[in-house]
Amino acid sequence: MTYNAIELMICAAANALEDNKLVVVGTGIPCAVAMLAQRTHAPNLTIMFEAGGVAPILPTMPISVGDSRTFHRGIMATSMAEIMQFCQRGMVDYTFLGGAQIDAYGNLNSTVIGDYERPKVRLPGSGGACDLASFCWRTLVVTKHDRRRFAKRLDFLTTPGYLTGPGAREAAGLPPNTGPYRVITDLAVMGFHPQSKRMQVLSLHPGVSWDMVAAATEFELHWADTPVQTPAPTAEQLAILREEVDPHRYILGRALA
Repeated sequence: MTYNAIELMICAAANALEDNKLVVVGTGIPCAVAMLAQRTHAPNLTIMFEAGGVAPILPTMPISVGDSRTFHRGIMATSMAEIMQFCQRGMVDYTFLGGAQIDAYGNLNSTVIGDYERPKVRLPGSGGACDLASFCWRTLVVTKHDRRRFAKRLDFLTTPGYLTGPGAREAAGLPPNTGPYRVITDLAVMGFHPQSKRMQVLSLHPGVSWDMVAAATEFELHWADTPVQTPAPTAEQLAILREEVDPHRYILGRALA
């Protein structure tokens, strides 16, 4: 079956989520990822939204984290403060984030492009991203892959990844064994080396070469020991995505920005 870049990214990200885990998501692609995982291999995945919805049974794709559908048949309708407390208590396994820039250690910028005082572009800022990345066990990033985003140096550090490398998160007072886990793009799936904490390629998407990924990355990327090809979306995944998760193609029909 044919598929587009967004469908491939959603399926690759869904494959990274495990059953019987908790994930905090926003709307858009992260919500589609969690809904797909729940409807395939992770039926007991608990979805949480920053605005306070806990374990809803999502009837359709919500349009915001405060949409009433994020509370539909959930076990709790609480607040942002309570969701953040769940993260601080070490209860949340996964979160999804994005940004305008990401560096080799998984640090994210969603604040400004250019000088902070006189930026070329003023971006939305952190929201809850810094808190989520600081306290959830594993952070996943889904983004387009190009040199402007995969930057050697961030214009502003909004959200911590592994900061400057091994031991830096712990030195900054963040919980040990937390941090970036996967970066899923339209070209590849990346993880992080357990010792150096630098980003490394785990799999290339079908039809993508190493040279294409390297050309789209400003910093030096490394290979994992056994890089593979990312599995193509299955017919079941595509059917669920198109017919149940996003039948009106609010997400799937977008150009990859």
